[in-house]
Amino acid sequence: MKRYRAAIIGGSGYGGAEIIRRLLIHPEVELARVASIDHVGQPLGAVHLPLAGRTDLRFEDLAPAEAAAGCDIVFMGLPHKVSAQKVPAVLDTGVRIVDMSGDFRLRDGSAYARYYGTPHPRPDLLGSFVYGLPELNRAQIRGARAVASPGCFATTIELGLLPLARAGKLRGVVQVTGITGSSGSGVTPSIGTHHPVRAVNLKTYRVLDHQHTPEILETLAAAGAPGIQLRFVPVSAPLSRGILATCFVQVPAVETTASISDLYERAYASEPFVRFVRDRLPEVAAVSGSNFAEVGFALGEPESDGGARTLVVVSATDNLIKGGAGQAIQNMNLMLGLSETLSLEDSGPWP
Repeated sequence: MKRYRAAIIGGSGYGGAEIIRRLLIHPEVELARVASIDHVGQPLGAVHLPLAGRTDLRFEDLAPAEAAAGCDIVFMGLPHKVSAQKVPAVLDTGVRIVDMSGDFRLRDGSAYARYYGTPHPRPDLLGSFVYGLPELNRAQIRGARAVASPGCFATTIELGLLPLARAGKLRGVVQVTGITGSSGSGVTPSIGTHHPVRAVNLKTYRVLDHQHTPEILETLAAAGAPGIQLRFVPVSAPLSRGILATCFVQVPAVETTASISDLYERAYASEPFVRFVRDRLPEVAAVSGSNFAEVGFALGEPESDGGARTLVVVSATDNLIKGGAGQAIQNMNLMLGLSETLSLEDSGPWP
């Protein structure tokens, strides 16, 4: 018999489907119910087709406290701004929470208002959630009652830059291009995600104004890089899932391939889901469908004045798994005192 029970509030999207799939194969956690205002009464497999016949559960229209009743943990899969309205009722039940929206990732209410376009609905709760990046906050996540699971771009970029921040080598301006698949835009179709256009197109969006920017800055500052500036350009690509982030960092001319490699080897040698690759650069196909991230780099020659070298850090994730639902499951495992790899160890398809 499984030891723990979980519920999902907002389980009709792509992230919800991935959480459901992972919970159905989890050896220690039983999926008790899935709440949603969409598809009420329909079997989960009628909406998430690969789940057909795997469970008798149906989508239920439940109040947050009803969804949480009798459970040990609740996944909040609601949109930004909506989640903040529902979370307090779940917190009042005493159940642990993993929130997948951006509503509780930030500590700065003014940054939330700027990047999400509205004052925070519950500013009194800002700072009460642990930021759910295990590679930085594993100990805090283990003891947390509420975790804010990171965004997909944020996870990918942070994992690329975290070793530099910890070593005090991340300073000044960091320039980033992040290429992402269409599933990151959610299940509801739009002009930008409609396949006939997306499949033949590349375009930038929210240039220098993406909502993950303050999240990345807060996280890297906590890791040891206060005061850096981020110039982030996201790119919409003709693939359904995956993120490839390319970060440009200036480092002193004395840095070498060996010295930078040593930082990344020490940072990720014992991490179960981050691969530091040295013989090639990361690729989306190597991580798609899995909870793994890849990180690698290329180091340029010293500039003519001998003052700096350009370090290009490349990182790749599956935006729906390590960048979303998989990392949420990883956080749940830690919060419940389980092995953090449970239900996440598959390597994904190739190609």
